[in-house]
Amino acid sequence: MKTVIQIVLWIACIGLGYLIYNSVTGPIKFNEAKQERFAKVVSRLKDIRNSQEAYKAVNGKYANDFPSLIKFIDTGKYVITQQRDSSFMEFDKTYQIDLLKEVKIIDTLGFVSVRDSLFKNDNRYKDLALVPTAPNGEKFTMKADIIEKSGYKAPVFEAKVAKSVVLYDQPKDLLTRENAQVSVEEINGSEIKVGSLTEVSTSGNWPPIYDKKNDQ
Repeated sequence: MKTVIQIVLWIACIGLGYLIYNSVTGPIKFNEAKQERFAKVVSRLKDIRNSQEAYKAVNGKYANDFPSLIKFIDTGKYVITQQRDSSFMEFDKTYQIDLLKEVKIIDTLGFVSVRDSLFKNDNRYKDLALVPTAPNGEKFTMKADIIEKSGYKAPVFEAKVAKSVVLYDQPKDLLTRENAQVSVEEINGSEIKVGSLTEVSTSGNWPPIYDKKNDQ
């Protein structure tokens, strides 16, 4: 009986030790996985934003879906223009004399490929819709719209993904805590997103630290 009790106590000690070890290392491993995966997601969302801004510059609105956006990157072109000042004399009927009139002239210099401008020789834009590190090919949710702000209609877009998709294999209790984050140094809320369908904004909801990571 003494031997059995000792074995049980040893098993209990080992189990308790594992629980203590896991309670300490679990959050550390979670944060490491979170930061690595979030950085990749933010980088992809920046590509989406840059592509959408190019689409709007050419079409006057944002793309409502990824096939349209990717096709635009493949075939779209920027118009390169140059603005210069000019002037000429024009007869003024009121004063009955020639007056100097100043104008601005916009010259078209040529065209440049959107793909070359944004991605050069990189084909990563073909995967714009896919969420990095997601196990089953999950895609970002993206939508474009026109909203009225201050008396004028403005095009808007939003692309987002739930944190639960990115952190699919992480402990549920730590994921629940992550979704409740409220900090200037963290991505607050349960989603990672760029743009807005209610405000005229193309900002992301990530803190500046993720911009620094992507610039390194």
